Order: sequence, then C-alpha cells, then structure tokens
Amino acid sequence: MPLESPLAPVSERVHDLNARYRHHSAISVLEHALNDPQVGRTAMVSSFGAESVALLHMVSVLDRSVPVLFLDTQMLFAETLDYQREIADRLGLADIRVLTPDRTETFLRDPEGDLHLSDPDACCTLRKIEPLEDALAPFDAWITGRKRFQGGRRATMEFFEDEAGARIKVNPLAHWTPDDVQDYILNNRLPRHPLVANGFPSIGCAPCTTRVAEGEDPRAGRWRDREKLECGIHYVGGRAVPVRAPL
Repeated sequence: MPLESPLAPVSERVHDLNARYRHHSAISVLEHALNDPQVGRTAMVSSFGAESVALLHMVSVLDRSVPVLFLDTQMLFAETLDYQREIADRLGLADIRVLTPDRTETFLRDPEGDLHLSDPDACCTLRKIEPLEDALAPFDAWITGRKRFQGGRRATMEFFEDEAGARIKVNPLAHWTPDDVQDYILNNRLPRHPLVANGFPSIGCAPCTTRVAEGEDPRAGRWRDREKLECGIHYVGGRAVPVRAPL
C-alpha cells in the first residue's frame, strides 16, 4: 500500500495501535495490520511449523498476495520443506519468499555444517537472523505467530510491539490458547505438520529438535539440554531488547 506521508516513530504508532485494537479478535487485528496506514508495508514470517498453518490460513483469507518469508536454514527436516510447499499450494499463497543463508558466509563460518554443536547461537545468526534482517529491510512491519502461552518474553506481549524503533512486530495470535490453535486447525480442516503426530509439537532445525515426551513442555525438544530458548529472530540484532509497552 503506497503511503502518502512519512510514518510516525514506531513507538508512537505501537502505542496508538494497541490502544485502538486492544479488544479485537485475532482476525480483526490481522486485517487492520494489513490495511492500517500506520502499520505500513507488511510481510509475514513463517516457519511452516507445528502451528503455523492457522495464521497462514488467516492471511490467505484476507490477502493471498501478502509476502510470506520462509527461512530455509538448509538444516530443516525434509518433512518441513514438503509441508511448506503443500500449504503454500493449498492456500494459494502468491508471494512465498524462501530465504537461505549466504553461501560464502556459510562456507567461511560453518564449512563442515557442525557449528550448531559448538555454538548454536552463532549458527542461528548465520542461518536465520542475518538472512531475515536482509529480507525485512524493505518492510515497516512483520507478522508473527507468537503467543503468550509459549512463555518467556512472550508471556506479556501485546498485539503490536516496537522492535527497538526499527519496525512494528504484529502478533495477531498473542492471546490465543493451545486449544484455540487446535480448534482453528480442526474447524478449518487444515493439514497438520506430519512430525506433530510423531512427537514433535515444536519444530525447528533437524539437528536441534528432538521428540517431546508426554507431560513435557511443548518446546522442551528445542535445543534440549542447553540454556538456549530462542533462535534469536525475535531479538534485535540477535540480542534480547526491552519491548516498549503501551502507556
């Protein structure tokens, strides 16, 4: 959407957007994010993981031309790559942008493909953070599927976040519960990621994702036995930063 005037600072827009849409539904927040001039040029970032299909379906209902950025780290499960193609085709998503790590940087920094063993943060920086930063450069906002129930820094997030003044982060599903996600997938007869049935409720790169036992936290299989909890794409420059809460 062409903008007629320069956008106000991100913090001001986030404050206003949260005040206006605080009590709206997920689909309403998403629709406003795609059409409100205060949000600006918007892309969606999706892992095509265990729960991604719900938000992807919402986007397809509202506007199939929205750019969808998919990070192919070149270490994903084959099932994820197949699922990405299946969902994109089924939902008619018209602008899927597959992001891959820079070949030269990968050769220099991870020539054997084993950086994840010694320094998983550096591996995520190379294969996720840097490609995404480049791809997001033209956009004023990006849509994520994060939810409060996932805990950690996500527990108090709002629909709209200030990404350290760089751009707006839109979280339409912020207030959804696990049951909300599953009900949406079931009611809309959406295909599930094939690994979910095999004990993978949260799915990342193959070397850093393990099955989750019954009763474990759904994200227990991500970077198991390490202190690492996030890949870093929801941090600025790969580092956690305070998110400005609306006043």
